[in-house]
Amino acid sequence: MTTDQFLPMDDKSATAVFAANGVDVTPRKDQGVFKVVRRQGLDGDRPMIGDKVTVHYTGKLLTGKKFDCSWERKEPFCFNVGKGQVLKAWDIGVLSMQRGEVCTLLCKPDYAYGPTGNPDKIPPNSSVVFEMELLNFEGEILTADGGIMRRIKVKGEGYSNPNDGATVDVHLEGRCGDRLFDCRDVSFIVGQGEDKGIPLGVDRAMDKMQRGECCLLYLKPKYGFGSEGKPEYKVGPDKEIVYEVTLKNFKRAKESWEMDLNEKLDLVSGVKTKGNQYFKAGRHHQAVIQYQRIISWLELECGTGMEQHKKIQDYVSTAHLNLALCFLRLKEFSQAVDNCNKVIEHDESNEKALYRRGEARLRRNEYNLAIVDFQKVLEVNPSNRAARAQLSSCQRKMKEHQEQEKKIYANMFQKFAERDSKTGRMKRRKDESTRGGMNGEVGIKRRRRSQDCPS
Repeated sequence: MTTDQFLPMDDKSATAVFAANGVDVTPRKDQGVFKVVRRQGLDGDRPMIGDKVTVHYTGKLLTGKKFDCSWERKEPFCFNVGKGQVLKAWDIGVLSMQRGEVCTLLCKPDYAYGPTGNPDKIPPNSSVVFEMELLNFEGEILTADGGIMRRIKVKGEGYSNPNDGATVDVHLEGRCGDRLFDCRDVSFIVGQGEDKGIPLGVDRAMDKMQRGECCLLYLKPKYGFGSEGKPEYKVGPDKEIVYEVTLKNFKRAKESWEMDLNEKLDLVSGVKTKGNQYFKAGRHHQAVIQYQRIISWLELECGTGMEQHKKIQDYVSTAHLNLALCFLRLKEFSQAVDNCNKVIEHDESNEKALYRRGEARLRRNEYNLAIVDFQKVLEVNPSNRAARAQLSSCQRKMKEHQEQEKKIYANMFQKFAERDSKTGRMKRRKDESTRGGMNGEVGIKRRRRSQDCPS
C-alpha cells in the first residue's frame, strides 16, 4: 500500500483504511499512529531509545499534497530516536522498525504538528502521512573518542541525573563475548567506581542515566579493563566488554553553587587524597576526575582575606599541576600544556609548571618551545638536574630532527633532478623521432612526385 493509492482522503476514511491494513503502534493504543509495512526489514535488532538512526522520508497531507521529502533532496535525515528531537510519531514509529524496512505512518495531530500546525505547510489539527525507510541505526556515542556506546532498553524517569560524588544503587551484568562474568547489585560513589571494581566506562556513563533506566554500555578497552584485563573475572587484556546497567536509585552530591566556601574547603583535602591514591595506583583517568572536582569548586572563589585567598590558590594550582602530570601519563599533551598554562598565569616562575609544560612540548616535538621552558626552570633552580638532562635531550633531538629533514629534502631534490633529467631525455628523443618522421615523410612525398611525373 502506498499513499498514492488512497490519497486524497478525509481523516475518518484514512483511519479506517490504516486500521484495516496496519497496526496501531502507540503505547496507549489510542490510534494516534498507525503503521503499514510496505517492505519487510532485515531480521534482528530494532532501534533502542537514544540510538542514532538514519532515515529517508516523504511527508504528505491527507489531500495528497507533499510538504517534505528527503529522497528528493538526496539527503538522509539523522536523529537520536526517543529523545524528543523529532515528531512523537517518528519516535514511536521508528522504534518499531527494522533495518531496511519501508513503512507508511498515519499520524494524528497530537503525534504530529498539533493544534498549531506548521505555517505555510500544514494547517492546524491536521493528520499527516509519512512514508519512511530505516536505513541504519547505531548506539549513542557518549565520549568524543567513541569509547563508550549506549543503547537504552528501558527509559528512565524524570530529568535528574547522578553527578560526580553522587551515591548510586545499580544492578550490573558484565559480558565478554557471550560469557557473563559479573552479575551483582552494588552501591558506589560516582567518580570512585574503581573502588568497587567497576569499569571506568560504567562510572562515566552514570551522569547520562535517569532513575529506573536500563541500558547496554559497549566499552572499548580504555573504558573497560584496559591492557591489564581483569584476572579475577577471567577477562584478558585489551578486551571489549558489554555491561547491562540498571540505575535503581541515586542521591545527588551537592553542586558547587549549593555549598559555601567552608564546605568546599572541608571536602577538598579528602578529594585530593583520593586523587593521589588513584594516581599512585596508575588509575590516571580516575585521578583526573578528582582533581577536576577541586577546580570546579574553587577556581571562581576568592575567599576573605589574604590567607584564605592563598589557600584557595594553592589548592587550585596543585590540582592543575596534578592534572598536567596525569595528562602526561595519558599522552594527552595539549591538555597537559593547558593546565600548566593555568598555573603560569598566576605564577610565571612555577618550577613544576614550567618543567611539565616543557616535557609536554618535547613530546609534541615542539623543541624550541620546550628548550625555552627548561631554560626557565634552570633560571629558577640551577640545580634542577632533571631539567638540565631534558634540555640536553631536547637539543639532541632537535639536531637529529634537523638532520633528518636535510636528508628528506636532499632526497626530494635529487628525485626532482632525476625526474627533470629523465623528462629532458624523453623530450629530446621525442624531438629526434619527430624530425626523423618528418624527413621520412618528405622522402616519401618526393618519391611519390617522381612516380607521378612523366619520365
